[in-house]
Amino acid sequence: MPSVIRVNLPQDSYDIAIAPQSLDQLGEQMQPLKLGKKVLVVSNPVVDRRYGDCLRSSLTAAGFDVSTCILTAGEQYKTLRSIQKIYDAALEQRLERSSTMVALGGGVVGDMTGFAAATWLRGINFVQVPTTLLAMVDASIGGKTGVNHPQGKNLIGAFYQPQLVAIDPEVLKTLPAREFRAGMAEVIKYGVIWDSELFTQMEQAKRLDQLRYVDAGFLEEILARSCQSKADVVGKDEKEAGLRAILNYGHTIGHAVESLTHYKGMNHGEAVAVGMVAASRLAVALGLWDEECDRRQFALIEKAGLPTKLPEGLNLEEIIDTLQTDKKVKDGKVRFVLPTQIGAATVSDRVTSDLIRQILPEMQ
Repeated sequence: MPSVIRVNLPQDSYDIAIAPQSLDQLGEQMQPLKLGKKVLVVSNPVVDRRYGDCLRSSLTAAGFDVSTCILTAGEQYKTLRSIQKIYDAALEQRLERSSTMVALGGGVVGDMTGFAAATWLRGINFVQVPTTLLAMVDASIGGKTGVNHPQGKNLIGAFYQPQLVAIDPEVLKTLPAREFRAGMAEVIKYGVIWDSELFTQMEQAKRLDQLRYVDAGFLEEILARSCQSKADVVGKDEKEAGLRAILNYGHTIGHAVESLTHYKGMNHGEAVAVGMVAASRLAVALGLWDEECDRRQFALIEKAGLPTKLPEGLNLEEIIDTLQTDKKVKDGKVRFVLPTQIGAATVSDRVTSDLIRQILPEMQ
């Protein structure tokens, strides 16, 4: 069954439309938004080969003038050089302020397309068509756009909301199992920080590590509840002045791991899973939540087939040093998102380097 979730913002509110087999209806979905005629579809070779023609046909049938920009796939290519490729395509196609960029792909494509849209002609229209579970439940929603700096993840970026997020769960059937598991990390995150019922539903599921073990009804529940969680938080705090920071649960250590491994070896979801294990242990050490909650989260991460240990060879002091570049650092203090109960979390600056040195060796 299709569902529409509204992201309510003071300005620039928009819909998240979840509907099976809706990829070939994107043109119809975009028509009521009164966008300009020119559309630049941004994708990567793998996704474009599978879904690009279907998407372009839908847009062309709806009267849009469509062109395409193909970016190299991979987090390591989430750079200003890739943004330059989008700018070059925008210039070649003479995109105007009424024109639209459509991101067809995962979180990397979505983040870069959004940043390019935010900065081309000081801001043009932008539509998200996520094709990975991680992008569907997290990266495509909320308007965080950007690229990585060699010294840290997502240090260059802007808040820029899309006009529409169009989710077709059918495309997940071609998603590699590892990428499905990566998306489950973000779903588990929502269960821990916001939605205790979702957490319990995942605990009751037999397996979460492959799409074929998740029936269509439960997948719809996962997508709808996760998107609603993100919409709820973003609606209360669009630009991370306070509450929205909880969406970074697991990301503080996770981003450090990604940066230190040069975005190779561990993907984003896997790094977040490891970061959630670390944050949970830190929360127990600080008396914010108990050993039983820690055990339940650990079991769920394992059920999703996600890693629970740091990659081999990472230097503990380098991790601590890298944390200083985290975007949540305030007055020189690293602020961690820490769980307080299943379904609730807080942001704390009580995590010292000594406490990190105490906890992380258990995860090596």
